[in-house]
Amino acid sequence: MNQTLLVEIQTEELPPKALVKLGAAFANGIANGLKARDFLEGDSVATAHATPRRLAVTITNVRGTSPDKPIREKVLPVSVALDKDGNPSAPLAKKLAALGFPDLKISELERAQDGKAESFFYTYTASGSQLAGALQDVLQDTVAKLPIPKVMSYQRPDGATVQFVRPVHLLLALHGEQVLPLSLLGLDAGRQTMGHRFLSHGGEITVPHADNYAAVLESEGKVLSSAEARKESIRKQLLEKAGADQVLMPESLLDEVAALVEWPVVYECRFEEEFLSVPQECLILTMQTNQKYFALTDASGKLRSRFLIVSNLETSDPSAIIGGNERVVRPRLSDAKFFFEQDKKKTLESRLPQLSNVVYHNKLGTQAERSERVTKLATSIAKRLGFDVALAERGARLSKADLLTDMVGEFPELQGIMGTYYARHDGEHEEVAKAASEHYQPRFAGDALPSTNTGLAVALADKLETLVGIWAIGLQPTGEKDPFALRRHALGVMRMLVEKRLPLLLSELLGDASAVFAGQAAFKDPTAEVKDFMLDRLRGMLRERGFSPNEVEAVLAQNPDRVDDVVQRLEAVQAFAALPESSSLAAANKRITNILKKNEEAMPQDAAVKQELLVEPAEAALAARMTSLAGDVTSAFEKSDFTGALKTLALMKDEVDAFFNDVMVMAEDVNLRNNRLALLSQLHGMMNRVADISKLAA
Repeated sequence: MNQTLLVEIQTEELPPKALVKLGAAFANGIANGLKARDFLEGDSVATAHATPRRLAVTITNVRGTSPDKPIREKVLPVSVALDKDGNPSAPLAKKLAALGFPDLKISELERAQDGKAESFFYTYTASGSQLAGALQDVLQDTVAKLPIPKVMSYQRPDGATVQFVRPVHLLLALHGEQVLPLSLLGLDAGRQTMGHRFLSHGGEITVPHADNYAAVLESEGKVLSSAEARKESIRKQLLEKAGADQVLMPESLLDEVAALVEWPVVYECRFEEEFLSVPQECLILTMQTNQKYFALTDASGKLRSRFLIVSNLETSDPSAIIGGNERVVRPRLSDAKFFFEQDKKKTLESRLPQLSNVVYHNKLGTQAERSERVTKLATSIAKRLGFDVALAERGARLSKADLLTDMVGEFPELQGIMGTYYARHDGEHEEVAKAASEHYQPRFAGDALPSTNTGLAVALADKLETLVGIWAIGLQPTGEKDPFALRRHALGVMRMLVEKRLPLLLSELLGDASAVFAGQAAFKDPTAEVKDFMLDRLRGMLRERGFSPNEVEAVLAQNPDRVDDVVQRLEAVQAFAALPESSSLAAANKRITNILKKNEEAMPQDAAVKQELLVEPAEAALAARMTSLAGDVTSAFEKSDFTGALKTLALMKDEVDAFFNDVMVMAEDVNLRNNRLALLSQLHGMMNRVADISKLAA
């Protein structure tokens, strides 16, 4: 009979950062194991339950016995099963006995082709297996494969030593209302579990039926068994408590806090207003990282002196909980205030000599040497873009100075952010101050780009120096490994060039970046490889924005050196692809590309089209049409009207079609052949000025 299955391991407190992964692995392992053994129906649903003190899974519609199965068993090849007289051989009798069918007659076996030879087969029905036996194997296999961050050894009451992520106290296994005779880690399964350590109505809780598991735990044990349910309960309570304020609740913090409590209750706490003189990023980070608290801001984003905590205790008088948490956070905030005040006693510029004591990479020197390279590169970029060179130089030079401050030493996540605060305190120009934090942008996919010219120049310099330097010493990404985040750096550079429409050549940027490593031992210029790598990142970025692979290749296949107008070219390609003439012209362009490639060595370089050799009406008409449209195409291209340029090309469809229908390109007369190749070469250049439209051909 089909029933809901419940399996639970009740433990000591599990590691919170691993809880969700452990819960999912436990549920999936058991569900997949039973599915492979044919105990689940098509509509069976597995639900993971994970709390700080348990891993569990419920699966609906689980069979008590797996279905009988027809099995076709190969017995022996005919040549072995029969002797020379055609009678059953001794090996056949031995094989049948081993298979458990000693009394089978040769007439009961199926004789069938088996590859190039014949063999005997026997088909029979194997009875289904019982759930308990199969589940015992599945449970042991699942537990053995759990992604346990660190295994713990402990002694059972009988003195035996076992290993698991945390000590296990109870094993619960129900199929409907029936207890399954399972065992694990020295424990026999029952129908008992434990509720909340403090709020539960009593000791052990009896679960009468697998379907009642979550409800019984919640009503009698004060436990929300679903990690997602606890997370949403916390989110709802935080929003209610925040009132008109905004609550800062990153998903990672919600996940971690939900893994720390079984019955989440949110309380409001406060700290002294004097701490608000400290940069709010410091206070927020220390509350989130060290204490798992939720900071509040007003509508304008300014930090409030009230914050929210998530407790595992529900009480009518939470004053002790609130007071305790307020006492705990105060020293943390005091430390932050102390670091901030101490750091302000020294300017960022005065810290620069200390960068020579900080190793960046043993093959690339110190942070001081790296800072010098970034400064040279930022200055070069600023010159190319017409930015304020002095600000770019100053912003780059001070960009890493905050690495030497006490605050960043305590909270590395604040690097750059603190640099901006300290630069303002030192009286630096606002763009220089912002560059301290903006040069790290974009830090992740979707992050904001630098808002200032100085920040933009330093951000480009910082990322290009990393890309070229790390690549040159052989530490480019391999497979999933990218310890220096070169993929992120490359994507960041491409985003800045494209979204800020910066008219910079990749070859010049990478050349400048390589130049700052002049004299560096064992430096091998990786410009070509890094450019290809960056264009690959751009391909992925453009596809994520909705452009098709063919459209992206049409624009990037020509290995462009400038990418600031790549989106506009793609939009033009999309508009061209929608025209009825596009498929014919794309196919023709592909054909032209192949013809020119095959005759590349034989063609005279930069050959001009000779009018007197245009003997066929179709080639003369094509040449005339090209001449009449060339000015319009050039004018549109120079105005960056890429759509207009491609739509003008569509006007040549009839002449192009007629040329390929009526003209033999590879004429026997070498002069005619070369003239036609020259005509196609000009047409090819005209058609591919915006993009390689041959890539649109199916």
